[in-house]
Amino acid sequence: MINEQIRDKEVRLIGEDGEQLGIMSSKEALKLAEEAGLDLVKIAPTAKPPVCKIIDYGKYKYEQIRKEKEAKKKQKVIEIKEIRLSPNIDTNDLNTKVNAARKFLTKGDKVKVTLRFRGREMAHMNNSKHILDDFAEALSDVSVVEKAPKVEGRSMTMFLTEKR
Repeated sequence: MINEQIRDKEVRLIGEDGEQLGIMSSKEALKLAEEAGLDLVKIAPTAKPPVCKIIDYGKYKYEQIRKEKEAKKKQKVIEIKEIRLSPNIDTNDLNTKVNAARKFLTKGDKVKVTLRFRGREMAHMNNSKHILDDFAEALSDVSVVEKAPKVEGRSMTMFLTEKR
């Protein structure tokens, strides 16, 4: 809220250079702000009495937007990369998939390893768990198993995250 939008009887006023000007009526505070050629902005509406500050509102708004953009730049979005395997995968193929997963993990992404079963492979699901265990073992130096292998329909999935 700014200027005439502030309808409280009393407000705690902070001057333009940050010094406390005390508790006064909102009309007096607005008059002081107009004399300074600035705006009266309500900063803490929940306080008793509400805290208002004499500042240039346009500049204040600009600074807030800049801070938000800066915070957005610094945050990292963690993606989930999926690697699909089949129960009859060969060792060299498995090593290639392990290297791809290692690359994803070092970038800071999570890796979802899916072992997909088709047709008759469904009958031997319990014999294929060792593939996911081998996969996790090969990456144990850079990753941690976040979710252990779990059967969901026609596939078995496991999640890996980077070691901290």
